[in-house]
Amino acid sequence: MRFDILTLFPEMFDTLNHSILERAQKNEKIKINLVNIRDFSSDKHKKVDDTPFGGGAGMVMTCQPLFDAIKSVITNNSKIIYMSPKGYLLKQSKVVELAKNEHIVIVCGHYEGIDQRVIDYFNMQEISIGDYVLTGGELPAMVLVDAVSRYVDGVLSEGSTDEESFSNGLLEYPQYTKPREYEGLFVPDVLFNGNHKEIEKWKREQSLKVTRERRPDLLK
Repeated sequence: MRFDILTLFPEMFDTLNHSILERAQKNEKIKINLVNIRDFSSDKHKKVDDTPFGGGAGMVMTCQPLFDAIKSVITNNSKIIYMSPKGYLLKQSKVVELAKNEHIVIVCGHYEGIDQRVIDYFNMQEISIGDYVLTGGELPAMVLVDAVSRYVDGVLSEGSTDEESFSNGLLEYPQYTKPREYEGLFVPDVLFNGNHKEIEKWKREQSLKVTRERRPDLLK
């Protein structure tokens, strides 16, 4: 899968070149290409924003640099996403759906956002990562790339996404590792009895407990 990320601050995305995503890129499971929107500005000062019509605080990113930047990367198979607090809330089902695409173009807004005509012309899908506002779309774009990449074949080992939070509509059960006892804290005995049926029952009960306490809306 290829990600083209359009941003005014490409230097922010160094975090995508570490850990699992670094390995995924080296193994050519995903490709991440950064596009600096400012490079496409026809203004001699490389200006990319202006005051909003109708008044209001802040600045709005203008059409021309965005149009040209998007046109430089899109193909017939491109899925274009605009990271926006006005967008549909990102959920695991959407992550899995997006992972089926060959090419995702992510537009990172800044200031007060981007001219609505850009969104309309390219039929962008607006996505939010939560009910709060950030200074720009860069951090949400990183979240989206990380979440989607995990579902691209070959990025994670087989079965890694089968029993995690949201995979079955519930939050994940607690996880433990060695040693069995630490500072008087013990791993539950059921995880050592060798009875796989009992272990699966425990995992299910714990998932339900955590979900009921923290995200009861998932049980509706």
